[in-house]
Amino acid sequence: MKKNILLIIFLVFAGYTIAQPDTPWDKKLFKEQKDEFKTAFDHFEEGNALYNGFPFDYAGALREYLEAYKFNPNNSELNYKIGMCYFNLDKYRMKEYFEKAYKLKPTISPDVLYFIALSYHLEGKWEEAINYYNQAASTGGTQKLSDRAVLPGDIAPTVAQISYRRVTECKNGMELSKKKARVWIDNLGPKVNSKYPDFGPVISADEAIMVFTSRRPDNEDMAPDGRGYFEDLYITTHENGEWTESKNMGKPLNVRGQHDATIGLSPDGHALFIYTDKKGNGDIFESTDEEGTWSKPEQLGKTINSDYHDPDASLTFDGKRLYFTSNKPGGLGEHDIYYADWDDEKQRWGDAVNIGNVLNTPYEERSVFIHPDGETMYFSSTGHNTMGGYDLFYSKLVNGVWQKPVNLGPPLNTPDHEVGLVVAGNGRFGYISSYREGGYGEKDIYLVTFLGPEKPPMLSNEDNLIASIAKPIKEKSKEPELVVEGANMAILTGIIRDEKTKQPLQADVVLVDVEKNKVIAEFKSDANSGKYLVSLPGGANYGIAVKKDGYLFHSENFNIPKEAGFKQYKKDVDLKKVEVGQSIVLRNIFYDYAKYSLRNESVNELERLIQLLNDNPTMRIEISGHTDTRGSIEDNQVLSQNRAKSVVDYLIAHGISADRLEYAGYGETKPLIPDAEINKLVSKQEKEEAHQQNRRTEFKILKI
Repeated sequence: MKKNILLIIFLVFAGYTIAQPDTPWDKKLFKEQKDEFKTAFDHFEEGNALYNGFPFDYAGALREYLEAYKFNPNNSELNYKIGMCYFNLDKYRMKEYFEKAYKLKPTISPDVLYFIALSYHLEGKWEEAINYYNQAASTGGTQKLSDRAVLPGDIAPTVAQISYRRVTECKNGMELSKKKARVWIDNLGPKVNSKYPDFGPVISADEAIMVFTSRRPDNEDMAPDGRGYFEDLYITTHENGEWTESKNMGKPLNVRGQHDATIGLSPDGHALFIYTDKKGNGDIFESTDEEGTWSKPEQLGKTINSDYHDPDASLTFDGKRLYFTSNKPGGLGEHDIYYADWDDEKQRWGDAVNIGNVLNTPYEERSVFIHPDGETMYFSSTGHNTMGGYDLFYSKLVNGVWQKPVNLGPPLNTPDHEVGLVVAGNGRFGYISSYREGGYGEKDIYLVTFLGPEKPPMLSNEDNLIASIAKPIKEKSKEPELVVEGANMAILTGIIRDEKTKQPLQADVVLVDVEKNKVIAEFKSDANSGKYLVSLPGGANYGIAVKKDGYLFHSENFNIPKEAGFKQYKKDVDLKKVEVGQSIVLRNIFYDYAKYSLRNESVNELERLIQLLNDNPTMRIEISGHTDTRGSIEDNQVLSQNRAKSVVDYLIAHGISADRLEYAGYGETKPLIPDAEINKLVSKQEKEEAHQQNRRTEFKILKI
């Protein structure tokens, strides 16, 4: 009797441990369920039609397969195909079906172990993934990986080759996971994200606007890739500390029945680069909103676009260089990073130049983004030391040479694809699109907050003494190397208006390197709001001039040291009409200390004044010099008069008639900021800046 009981227990246990038999679609096995079998088999056949049709309809096939699965969950082919549908729609749900397909029939497909390995890989279970990848390489061998299974950047055609590649990624992941980056990653919420894929965010340098791509039903047509609706562009603005409800940007940016996707936005937010796929490969187009509305996108020239795939673009702060990616022949891998410089004379982009093998690999480089600081590049790659799929990297430009890329590491990077990091001008906030637990859809847009290196705790003298005695034996581990210190640059924003009416004006904003006397870039303020934005990378002394026909120009000066950190200036500019009695400060006229000879850096400002006088040939003006209150009254009076005279002498020497010019020195008698106000200021820097505003050169219109 006891033996019989033990036998029963063994048989029950064996029933749980022995795999279920592979149950084929054979109606003879379901004689008692003929109607249910027919309904389920019809779902299976309909699923196959959608699965094998063109375009592939994975979502439709999955719906049919899951209905069939309710009746016959132990069919290896059905489990494998459900796994493949999830691989293309939601990879985090594929594992149970591939595992079951393998248990039911280990020979179901040469790549089934590869997909099981990939499932563990995506979960960050490195050792389990490596074990399955090695098994996949042994059993799959030289079998070619299914075209349905090839991910972007996969250049290994066989199961063994791609499995060994993934083993390397897992080992990278194990190493990178030892030191997580100090970042917060927060979902932007339902106002921006939807239950559909939302991705490809691009921002202005001040984070005032964001444009991104989504595959929502607004487009109405389903794309042929089987992954949902065609891509459209959406926009949201940052107001009162929140992102507004995202809106479809409509025509002419979005066209029904084609992919229209964001790939880049100029730092000032006025030039939008779009990927449009009309012929199968896709090209880069540009739209501008200089007139207050977005223009019809225009294709960039042949030096940028090719007969191949050109899917990414990013413009430098000055608009003079465009970085982009392409898989055209002659590169170092799949998609490579290239750049082209703007030719002012020919009014077109110059020839494309491959950025080289420091950044480019034999694999994929995508989603290039050049920060407004001009020296930090972010991009995605399936090469370098990626931990799986695309990882996010950055590189610094040092003395004209790009440095070895740094993997941004977890939690920013995951074993899945992380594509398209853009970073605000302050260097503290970034935006990515990613598939993460708790999201609203297949991909969502997230805010990344870089926290910076952890500060050591403040120790008292006694604590320091104890610490010096009880030093730990092993060395303290280093923080991960990350760009989280904030950028070395400034952003200048404001609104340009008419001085009297306060109505917004569209005006030209000219950025000059005063030391080189070179115009760096020209921008326009927004036609509707008058808003302007200028990025000022560290390491230069900048002159800013605001110009509009019928108005006096306005000038500002900003000296941004190389290691200045980040600062944002807000300067509203009220332009004065050309009228008698109007005066402006010439902020980019420079003299040596306590001297009156003009420095070379003053040339651009003086040329603007000459142009104004030439445009108004009957205008007479007074040039006046002013000082601060430091120094003797007599010395300040003489110095201010001599400085005014030196400007007049320059104008006469460059063709302006002397009878149109007067000069006067007012010394310290007309300060913009009285000493009483300066004395209230706390910091030495603030006081010095106030004194500097009082030391100035002005001109006033005497007659028109």
